[in-house]
Amino acid sequence: MAFMDFGGVQEEVVTREEFPLAKARTLLKDDVVGILGYGPQGHGQGLNLRDNGIKVLVGQRKGGRGWQEAVRDGWVEGKTLFDDIEEVVRRSTIILYLLSDAGQKEQWPLVKRNLRQGQTLCFSHGFSVVYRDQTGVIPPSTIDVVLVAPKGSGRTVRTNYLAGSGINSSFAVHQDVTGHARERVLAVGIAIGSGYLFPTTFEKEVYSDLTGERGVLLGAIAGIMKAQYDLLRSMGHTPSEAFNETVEEATQSLYPLMGQNGVDWMIGACSTTAQRGALDWSKKFEEASKPVLRELYDAVKNGSETRRVLDTCGAPGYRQQLESELDEWRNSEMWKAGATVRSLRPEKWSK
Repeated sequence: MAFMDFGGVQEEVVTREEFPLAKARTLLKDDVVGILGYGPQGHGQGLNLRDNGIKVLVGQRKGGRGWQEAVRDGWVEGKTLFDDIEEVVRRSTIILYLLSDAGQKEQWPLVKRNLRQGQTLCFSHGFSVVYRDQTGVIPPSTIDVVLVAPKGSGRTVRTNYLAGSGINSSFAVHQDVTGHARERVLAVGIAIGSGYLFPTTFEKEVYSDLTGERGVLLGAIAGIMKAQYDLLRSMGHTPSEAFNETVEEATQSLYPLMGQNGVDWMIGACSTTAQRGALDWSKKFEEASKPVLRELYDAVKNGSETRRVLDTCGAPGYRQQLESELDEWRNSEMWKAGATVRSLRPEKWSK
């Protein structure tokens, strides 16, 4: 494990140079990895493992969208694809528990009764284990319990892999019965396409992940974009102008520069007027956001946020409710304007 400097803080990381794919393949050559749930993470991790020569089985409820996608992706019913997750657990040495958080709670009794001594149970989120009082997910003391959490959507896990890059992941060992949990979780992390891996705990992973999703990654950015768009429209700006100044310029110009070179480089590449405004107003947004983010973190840590997730996402008819809530975004003027703007992007410049 290498030590890297992160803004003056020394942190341990595991790179692909230290832990190459060939080593991961050797460590996993006798294993069968069972993927439970073919949602975004199951799709990305399963295909990457398969492409890297690891033996993989998929357990997914038959008839739904996940089953259809698994068949489309070349998993074969009765050979590598099963609608009986108990059979997948029995056949596997390493189980990647990639159902939704609500799904993990629901299916845990079936999974638990088929686990056997020496298996490895791997999560991509600390939710079920950390909030065991809400989920009932308490792994038996006879198995290894580990975590590999890609820092991105499952779709990106796949697209980054196909592009020849990787997506960074955190890893943790919650329970090491065999004495080999650490090397096995690192092997899985490399084989699913991680760029590099950094250590965490189940608690820290879920606290940071849930805060990030509700904050800067999804909730906060969606909310502040909507607020700015609505303000510009109320001041007489056209939908095209409001959307371009709020979303299009951010996602198509500035955020890619930030990702490539950092926020200092991005701001430095803008006009002096833009630079001055960013430096001055960022402090106001920072101070305004801190109380909301602290409220969010506390709600995650005390379990009230996860309780809401389980109550709503596990309720009958949740999919219909979700589509109804998403329709509010789809049918809003802002995102209808966005669809038009995207349709006007040239695929390439004509000469």
